[in-house]
Amino acid sequence: MERPFTIVFILFPRLTQLDFTGPFEVLQRLPGARLVVASREGGSLTADSGLTFAGLARLSDITEADAICVPGGHGLTEALGDRELVAHVQRLGRGARYVTSVCTGSLLLAAAGLLEGKRAACHWAFRPLLAELGIQTEAARVVRDGNVITGGGVTAGIDFALTLVAEIAGADVARAIQLSIEYDPQPPFDAGSPETAPAEVLTRVRDRVLLQYPERRAALLAARAALARPV
Repeated sequence: MERPFTIVFILFPRLTQLDFTGPFEVLQRLPGARLVVASREGGSLTADSGLTFAGLARLSDITEADAICVPGGHGLTEALGDRELVAHVQRLGRGARYVTSVCTGSLLLAAAGLLEGKRAACHWAFRPLLAELGIQTEAARVVRDGNVITGGGVTAGIDFALTLVAEIAGADVARAIQLSIEYDPQPPFDAGSPETAPAEVLTRVRDRVLLQYPERRAALLAARAALARPV
């Protein structure tokens, strides 16, 4: 590459750290890549697991990106209500070669108007929110539609990142990275999706997750309504 391929991770307080760190581990191995980790205020923030990330860039200081990646997390509802953050996602995403997300990060892409006419992935429990906005969702680990590449829930971030590497540098580079991190998933239980989880497990998890649903739905619809208004 003649210049670094700049990938900007857009973080917010109480994100899910694996949504971010999984793709970061893969993409930092991409030859010629320059990874920037940023938030609205810069500095440091804490993930929903309690881990703290420091040394973050300030989004207002970033003028462009070749790719953006937006994770999800418990703090997504508040992030949807942060009009300045949504505006930065929109600004950088409109100029990016690739627009990407992991898990519920696709809701933030939708709030920024970056999924119009696109198919997208999302955590299984929140796909209906995208559907309410007329966005076609798929129950897939990775969904590619034009320059938009979205990963499903949490661990799908590694799959998404390998897909992006293959797009940029070729399948052999992606395979080499997959081997180097020994990404060979063989889960001890067949319970990683609503289709395979035992009914009682699905009910318990769904009931817990969906406690967030009404507030998150309201925040997403409010963010969309505010999209056309100046920040």
